[in-house]
Amino acid sequence: MEGYLGILVLMGVAAIVCGAMVTLSWFLGPKKVTSYKTSPYECGVEPVGSAKERFPIKFYLVAIVFILFDIEVVFLWSWMTVFKNAEKDFVVFTFVEFITYMATWLLGYIYAIRVGAIDWDETVSLAPEKFGKMQPEAVAGEAR
Repeated sequence: MEGYLGILVLMGVAAIVCGAMVTLSWFLGPKKVTSYKTSPYECGVEPVGSAKERFPIKFYLVAIVFILFDIEVVFLWSWMTVFKNAEKDFVVFTFVEFITYMATWLLGYIYAIRVGAIDWDETVSLAPEKFGKMQPEAVAGEAR
């Protein structure tokens, strides 16, 4: 328990400092409420629609592609560091595992490409009211 005393004291001090900052900012901060301050912030654009609407599936598909690349890098980096100096049994086993993983990764990547996860043409997938004054037909007409 004595070895953890310093960590516990540090956590207590951090909690007190955080609580003090939040409390002081609440007491000392301005209280003027305006419609501008209470409106949600959307990158400087006036918010349109409800916050409870569904996101297009392409956001989740892009997340799948990101996870595929992220896990691939973590897996390959650690595998390559031990592969070159390892015993033959380990090399053979991990190479088979590597091929299995890469086949699975390739199937996931092909699936994401096939369903259009990286196709970001919003004029096809977003509701017309999301465009405000500029309707999808007008965007398509300007491209011609």
